[in-house]
Amino acid sequence: MDGDERYERYEAMAYEQGARHVRFITPDDIRLDPRCYLKCKYGCEEWGRKWTCPSTPGRIPLNEFKKMLDRYSTVMLIHAPTENKNQEISFSIERQAYYDGLYFAFSIAGCHLCEPCMFPDPCPYQYKARPSMQAMGIDVFATVHALGLPLKTLVCPDDEENWYSLVLLE
Repeated sequence: MDGDERYERYEAMAYEQGARHVRFITPDDIRLDPRCYLKCKYGCEEWGRKWTCPSTPGRIPLNEFKKMLDRYSTVMLIHAPTENKNQEISFSIERQAYYDGLYFAFSIAGCHLCEPCMFPDPCPYQYKARPSMQAMGIDVFATVHALGLPLKTLVCPDDEENWYSLVLLE
């Protein structure tokens, strides 16, 4: 099975699981911005409370993540209606890609397996916990808007939410 057939299958899997949009992009389409850490540290109530947070020991610095990201040839961007659905879809794609021989496949979707997170106790899902796009220094708004996909700042509790994740494929 060649890459195109696999990607078509991954796209079908994502839609079957509830994705709203799927795009295959390159690492160059991902907008990195170190200001994401400012928004995490001074704008997120979960700062320092999750194993997947950029505040945890051993986090990957932006310059190191950029080197890793550039080693991938294809990135699957997934748009889903909820955080949990987004994580579920992207992790299932990562797992299938791994089984298909893409052993460096990795999803970036945020982690919502334990509410609240067990931090600082050991993570019971370390094999499945994944960082969010923002925690990796990805400007989600710029990345998504450049692809013509919907994402806006939520003003009211009734505003429709849009959740995005990535699956790095190689």
